[in-house]
Amino acid sequence: MFLEDELAIGRIRMRRISISFLVAATAFVACVAAMLGLASAARAEAQQASGQLAALVRPNDVNSGSLLFPSKEPGFYVEAPRLKTDVAIDVSGPIARVKVTQRFQNPSQGWVEGTYVFPLPENSAVDALKMQIGERFIEGRIKPRQEAREIYEQAKAEGKKTALLEQQRPNIFTNQVANIGPGEEIVVQIEYQQTVRQSGGEFSLRFPMVVAPRYNPTPIVQTVEFNNGAGFATPSDPVENRDRIEAPVLDPRENARINPVSLTVDLKAGFPLGDVKSSFHEVDIRQDGDQARAISLKGDSVPADKDFELTWKATPGKTPSAGLFREVMNGKTYLLAFVTPPTAPDAAAPAKREVVFVIDNSGSMSGQSIEQARQSLALAISKLNPDDRFNVIRFDDTMTDYFNGLVAATPDNREKAIAYVRGLTADGGTEMLPALEAALRNQGPVASGALRQIVFLTDGAIGNEQQLFQEITVNRGDARVFTVGIGSAPNTYFMTKAAEIGRGTFTQIGSADQVASRMGELFAKLQNPAMTDIAANFEGIAAEDITPNPMPDLYSGEPVVLTAELPEDKPAGKLQIIGKTGDQPWRVEMDIANAADGNGISKLWARRKIDDFEARAYERRDPAALDKDIETVALAHHLVSRVTSLVAVDVTPSRPADEPLGSAKLPLNLPEGWDFGKVFGETDGAIRRASVEPAANAAPEQVAAVASPEIATMMAAAPTAKAATLIAQKNATVNLPQTATRADEQIMRGLTMLLLALAAASGLAIWRRRIKGLVTIGAMRDGR
Repeated sequence: MFLEDELAIGRIRMRRISISFLVAATAFVACVAAMLGLASAARAEAQQASGQLAALVRPNDVNSGSLLFPSKEPGFYVEAPRLKTDVAIDVSGPIARVKVTQRFQNPSQGWVEGTYVFPLPENSAVDALKMQIGERFIEGRIKPRQEAREIYEQAKAEGKKTALLEQQRPNIFTNQVANIGPGEEIVVQIEYQQTVRQSGGEFSLRFPMVVAPRYNPTPIVQTVEFNNGAGFATPSDPVENRDRIEAPVLDPRENARINPVSLTVDLKAGFPLGDVKSSFHEVDIRQDGDQARAISLKGDSVPADKDFELTWKATPGKTPSAGLFREVMNGKTYLLAFVTPPTAPDAAAPAKREVVFVIDNSGSMSGQSIEQARQSLALAISKLNPDDRFNVIRFDDTMTDYFNGLVAATPDNREKAIAYVRGLTADGGTEMLPALEAALRNQGPVASGALRQIVFLTDGAIGNEQQLFQEITVNRGDARVFTVGIGSAPNTYFMTKAAEIGRGTFTQIGSADQVASRMGELFAKLQNPAMTDIAANFEGIAAEDITPNPMPDLYSGEPVVLTAELPEDKPAGKLQIIGKTGDQPWRVEMDIANAADGNGISKLWARRKIDDFEARAYERRDPAALDKDIETVALAHHLVSRVTSLVAVDVTPSRPADEPLGSAKLPLNLPEGWDFGKVFGETDGAIRRASVEPAANAAPEQVAAVASPEIATMMAAAPTAKAATLIAQKNATVNLPQTATRADEQIMRGLTMLLLALAAASGLAIWRRRIKGLVTIGAMRDGR
């Protein structure tokens, strides 16, 4: 009886154990299922939060060449948008109308926003933005800068296709295009007006193709404000919008050139044409009568790595000496006039000159640029007269005043200076301000009867232009500043404005072939007296505005070029321009009734009016009032400026609400002739580069460029590279899902199976022990 009772109790216990085990197992499975659900939800949330900004690829997965940006996930990259640009230039007399068509293509499987940093001429009046989607064109609207930015950001967040054109410098613009779908192309058209440059009987037009890397000095502390006994240092950043003028740059030693450009010019000169030449690109030229030419690049396109320059001259004896054009707009007449003053027959150069030569030998000047600069400066020194005095200052991120002051231009001193210049090499940063200060402040007083001239040879690859303009304005004294732009992509905004403020002139040298001719033109200007005291007025008419104001001085072969706004739509009277060459007065009159019709003159006047405001900004104590004056003119004439932007928005959302948006700056080419290692450094490890070999049939614009995910940073104490340009941009890095596979679920499944196996093994062991115990009890009963 006892054994039977024990067996019954054992059976009950076994059933309880089985039930308890089943309950525990069920609870465990439910817990695991809940954990799987939470993990899956967390993964989905992480994917949504991180954005899955674009489809991920590994370099080995790329079958055709692609531009790749690094992601936060090691080994994974995102395909960058691609760009192709078409340029159509129509020249009519002294005015050019230019249409720039930028085609943004998204090769990835995600939605992206592309930002392109690109140059335009420093005197361009940008007035039109169109975004093409399929067969539809969406016109851009001019708005105050902040309002345009808010419209763009809202449209971007709502999934609408949108484009924003902003000015970062008069010659640097950014175009942002948002919500480009997978495999989609968006076309953006930009249009602007500009005047043709004239000098020495030659007409020229320049279209810049690439923004060269800028050296951006670090912020400094200039003032300390005291408040309630506590001093607070106020940092002053010498580089405005430094993050907006930066872009990734490809190493040409490891990557093919990208961003192809096609370009055509329809030239209608308005006078019989002689020589028509392209300075830096091979072109096809087709004649269309004696006053017109059609110019196009040889081949379909060229990489965007150097400026395009076209020059033309009239046939002998047909060079125009004056021109007058008008446009009627909104009840007002806008005039564009130019006239080249004759050189006075008895004009003589000053008896003595004091010339301070300043040469840039920083890293950006390496390669062809430093060779052009050395040749130019050696030639200039050899042309000095024995009665002249001179000095040579060179700079990179350090500076050397070679003679420590002005010395006589003896044959011995000239030979020493030429040998010194020919031994210069290019390396380091571009700390231009100390060299400019030394040239303007530390050369001693001007000798009686002498003319002080500062000749600055540089590519101008800096971002702190305003600092340098202020230095020239405050400390120029009686000196005149002449700038010589060197290289394939110089900063012409800095060059022209520095020469204008310094009451000098600007010369541009883009190749070794131009050294002799362009420096010859400069010598003529240095050795001949300037035309000064230039003024313009209207007989019988009260002109509301004449630009530029004040009129700059002129040098040999340079014309007076002005624009004016008149209050009537049919004014009558004469334009009078007066000036002096030495002691000789000069005067010319032009009848307004003889003005020819022209297009876009009102916009050229507005652009120059804005330039006048900006040039005299240091005189204004109220920056807000200055910005308001600029905004009023820009909005009235539909112009992009420092305080106004063009924005275009498609009314229909295209990106689904649950689709995230990636963002990247489009990479740029290094300007032709630049040395990547000299600009960015090779041994400090601040910038590392890698490349992906493109497919055999990959087009040049499709070549892969993979930059390291680290952000390049430059040392402020001793800059050795163009600090502005980073090979890996922080905004080019994208947030990714935690992994590229569903590893979280796989891990949880593995853990579940392991725990279930352990639980089963434990239950089986307990069961076997209980069975063994019952068998023993049964044996004992049978033995009894």
